[in-house]
Amino acid sequence: MNNLTFGDSDFGYYETIAGGSGGGPWWHGKDGVHTHMTNTRITDPEVLELRYPVLLKQFSLRQNSGGKGKFRGGNGIVREIQFLKDDIEVGILSERRTLRPYGIFEGESGQQGKNLLVYPDGRV
Repeated sequence: MNNLTFGDSDFGYYETIAGGSGGGPWWHGKDGVHTHMTNTRITDPEVLELRYPVLLKQFSLRQNSGGKGKFRGGNGIVREIQFLKDDIEVGILSERRTLRPYGIFEGESGQQGKNLLVYPDGRV
């Protein structure tokens, strides 16, 4: 699971970002779901853009990111947010960025996640 925070002196925002769940001995993993987390869901795009100075540029499944196998792992997501206000502080707590989600029972590992901060001038 991944956690994103952003805000400034006027507001704060926190969300948990979904990912793919692992496959099992007789089932495929689920795409874009919260796993091992209770009482949470991601904010709807329309609500996010209405309440906060952001534009959600992309919110989609990350195709082919789950591990291949007889029962594949679930695909993660892509969530690209553009901040429309200067001086917003951003923090992220995430996992599976260095080590890929491992496959078992001859299944392949899934793709490792990626966090990018892209500045308005195109710097990454």
